[in-house]
Amino acid sequence: MKVPRLMIAAVRSGAGKTSIATGLMGALTARGYRVQGFKVGPDFIDPGYHTAVTGAASRNLDAWLLSPGGVCELFGRAVAGKDIAIIEGVMGVFDGLQGGGERGSSAEMAKLLDCPVVLVIDVQAQARSAVAEYLGCRAFDPQLPLAGVILNRVQGPRHLELLRESFREAGNIPVLGAIRDGSIPSLKERHLGLVPVTEQQQVKQVLPKLVEAVSAQVDLDGIVRLAASASSGCGSCCKGRSAAGDRLAAAAKRFNIQEPPPPGGERVLLAYAWDDAFHFYYRDGLDLLERLGGDLVPFSPLRDRRLPAGISGILLGGGFPELFCRQLAENREMMRCLRRAHAEGMPIYAECGGFMYLCRQIFDGRGDAHPMVGLVPGSCRLEKHLTGIGYVEASALSDNVLCRSGEVLRGHEFHYSSFIPEEEPFPWAFSFRKGNRLVRRDGYASGNLLATYLHFHFLSSTQAAARFLAFCRSWLKKGGG
Repeated sequence: MKVPRLMIAAVRSGAGKTSIATGLMGALTARGYRVQGFKVGPDFIDPGYHTAVTGAASRNLDAWLLSPGGVCELFGRAVAGKDIAIIEGVMGVFDGLQGGGERGSSAEMAKLLDCPVVLVIDVQAQARSAVAEYLGCRAFDPQLPLAGVILNRVQGPRHLELLRESFREAGNIPVLGAIRDGSIPSLKERHLGLVPVTEQQQVKQVLPKLVEAVSAQVDLDGIVRLAASASSGCGSCCKGRSAAGDRLAAAAKRFNIQEPPPPGGERVLLAYAWDDAFHFYYRDGLDLLERLGGDLVPFSPLRDRRLPAGISGILLGGGFPELFCRQLAENREMMRCLRRAHAEGMPIYAECGGFMYLCRQIFDGRGDAHPMVGLVPGSCRLEKHLTGIGYVEASALSDNVLCRSGEVLRGHEFHYSSFIPEEEPFPWAFSFRKGNRLVRRDGYASGNLLATYLHFHFLSSTQAAARFLAFCRSWLKKGGG
């Protein structure tokens, strides 16, 4: 299968790739294309913008959390039945896990998927020098499939004329778009990046303006032609591999789609927190839980007074509980339900924001304490700086609902809060390592509860996903619920 695909990248963060990628996805959708959006790396916020303009859940592509074959599997499943894939890069195009290699970078992903790359260049204070930015990328990595540029923050007609002439003289480098400075609406930002779509009432007015502006200033026909020029399969990860036999795999055989893992037993109902305070999940991780026999139902710790009926397990994803401390603390009925579910032995997995919510209290940015669920014997305090960022390998310090003692999960962390344990000895869940460096102990593991700052992708460990569901089935068989 030949899946038209294209990556929007830049040499640094802040060049405008999220706005342009989102606007491009929306513009192509408005033309009638079935667009599948992707984001390189561990990001929960940007995919929400992609989803809002395409109507299809955007997916994360991460070659560190997943194997190369796993990335191709994810990609192939997502693009089945779609007309075109638009991939937004992460940070600078060559920025990845470590300074000395491309691991985890947009460049690695573009080569893995054999995907043409369009470089977004912020030309606000430069003209011909913008060409050096593009040529520098090409010289730095000749294997990177660079295919053109979109110029952002163009100052006027004369500025654009100089830029086009410069790129033409440098070898007819395709200029696929020129965005006038101030012509596209700004997307709101705060301490963890863009404000999530779920929290913005006015986003329904902003996104159509963004789509219209990008549509008017980007060569959509040229973008489609460039995406269609991608080869019929992945890059290095899938060459020489045979396809699986089901219909989906046959339709996307070049992307190494595999049979979904068989369910491990009877289906169980899982509740997952979903509202303005909690919405950080990898969609493909939730999909895996469903393929393994979990039926997912959302609930809101902010608004709901009770948990969904008939559930056998609870997921509390990341988000921004620190911004909704008062509302969460006032919903005593929900906190009482969570404490009751825990006391009854129901398996609970919480990460980052969910971990904070399960603590005894959260200290907000002003130092005010807000009582929380209280299942984790400690407090979280919002700091003025990042206290955890980047990929980590988490080694389990004891058996828990995801893995056995000594087993290692891969994930990432990104938070402004710190945790203060209030009991000794404390049942830490994991030891965190970054490369060869031991960072710290993290999280809480006791019986049916696992809570941690780790953002974990279930697709990175089918074994962990199956283990959690096995705990849920076991609880149900023992008379739970």
